[in-house]
Amino acid sequence: MQRYEFELFADYHQFYLQDEAADADVSFESWSDEAIENGAVLMPGKIFVQTVRNMDVPVIIEVQDSAPDNNFDEWDKVFECSIDIPSGKIVIAGCTDEWDEADRIEVVPGVYRARIYHGDLDTLNDDGLDGDDHYKVILWPAAPQAEAMRLK
Repeated sequence: MQRYEFELFADYHQFYLQDEAADADVSFESWSDEAIENGAVLMPGKIFVQTVRNMDVPVIIEVQDSAPDNNFDEWDKVFECSIDIPSGKIVIAGCTDEWDEADRIEVVPGVYRARIYHGDLDTLNDDGLDGDDHYKVILWPAAPQAEAMRLK
């Protein structure tokens, strides 16, 4: 297993994971009510993860050989989808970070399942700037999933 820890500036309440070769354009029309409820927007080669703060947030990314367990007790939301990473490089960044300076994770090129966890979403203070919310994404090689699904 590979484990990476980041502190990402979640400007506009989001951060993203994207195949390095994917189109850099973003369609904000993809932020449907369903996507907001699920906590993620999907586009080809991209996953935009919604956050409750637009400040620095802790994010853990794990790359595993197989699916993780289904223990969701400590999480408020869990969402699962597929992402194609043909370049073998995943860009991890806040949506206003400089592309060239964004962190990258190298993986074996291919299709991955992504399970996205949102934790402690109800810990924000009154001004919405401080809290203990945290996020985790686990990726593992898997056949493409026909539909994304909310698991919790």
